[in-house]
Amino acid sequence: MNTDDKKQDSNSHQLIHLQKQITQCLLCRDTFGFEPRPIIFGNYNAKIMQISQAPSKTVHETGKPFNDASGRKLRREWYNIADEDFYNPAHFYIASMAHCYPGKAPGQGDRRPPKICAQQWLFQEMALVQNEIYIVIGSYAAEALFPGEKITALAFADRRINGKPAYILPHPSPLNVKWFKDYPQFEQARIPHIQNEVHKILDI
Repeated sequence: MNTDDKKQDSNSHQLIHLQKQITQCLLCRDTFGFEPRPIIFGNYNAKIMQISQAPSKTVHETGKPFNDASGRKLRREWYNIADEDFYNPAHFYIASMAHCYPGKAPGQGDRRPPKICAQQWLFQEMALVQNEIYIVIGSYAAEALFPGEKITALAFADRRINGKPAYILPHPSPLNVKWFKDYPQFEQARIPHIQNEVHKILDI
């Protein structure tokens, strides 16, 4: 086994161990007021690492990431890929700033995810996954990974994380309709560029 193979084998085993720790995490049980359900998906060698805010209530109930209206828009309209490509662990590592649904906030949206989750788990995942590109979804994740910058500027620029290309998307939630109306050029001009990068990386 050469050096690269040994490193890959080590990353794979470390990530599997980390994922087991994450699935057993109860750090936020008292904060949420319900039993946490950490959501994890993907292999260490997934080509795309996708990072969003936190699972929705639907994802919490089903255990399947982006298994909701936002996910359908993301997969079928923005990425323009089949569900089997999205849910291929060698294609996508699906991560979040928080692995669990944080509960409902007053009003229409969900609570902001607790920062401890990213500090405890996400940054370790980012160090172990050998992805080729990052896709960051939503203002919370974007502004956490690019401090001091706003989603509106980030969504129209190619960026880098850990030396790898990073593409930033607003959240595809139906609740985000005003942003799409205010910035129609995002879906008109920016989405085709990102879609092309996704298809190129996945070779589809």
